[in-house]
Amino acid sequence: MGAGVIQKDGGGSRRRKHSRARPMSEINVTPFVDVMLVLLIIFMVAAPLLTVGVPVNLPETAANALPSDQEEPLTITVTSTGEVQIQTTAVERADLVGRLRAIAAERDSDRVFLRADGAVPYEQVMQVMGALNAGGFSNIGLVTDIGGPTLDGEGE
Repeated sequence: MGAGVIQKDGGGSRRRKHSRARPMSEINVTPFVDVMLVLLIIFMVAAPLLTVGVPVNLPETAANALPSDQEEPLTITVTSTGEVQIQTTAVERADLVGRLRAIAAERDSDRVFLRADGAVPYEQVMQVMGALNAGGFSNIGLVTDIGGPTLDGEGE
């Protein structure tokens, strides 16, 4: 530890005034940064797990992604076997419109995402879209994978 030495000038008894310890005016941001990095890692790991877990081979297009809403999006999936699922629950085609009307009555948004396997015939996809419209969902987004052909002669 350092000890201060008081020196006297000649015959005078002048003493140096000791200043009080001032409060530290700097903020230690290291714990804040540590917590934020941990949260970042948690969200980076958890974000891919929040998507609907029904495996389908989505067709690829050059379209941009749709903006997201505050409410969790409703996702309808048509698998390669033709099975229709709401989120991850399988639904019979005959019960689809009734279920959709019940869901539409509880939701604020009329947005729904339709995921269909690329092997599903176009007619079946259009039938499900018609059921979505009859069930009260008029804002239908078709989910695809990015990186498909642009059909403008470039990037094929």
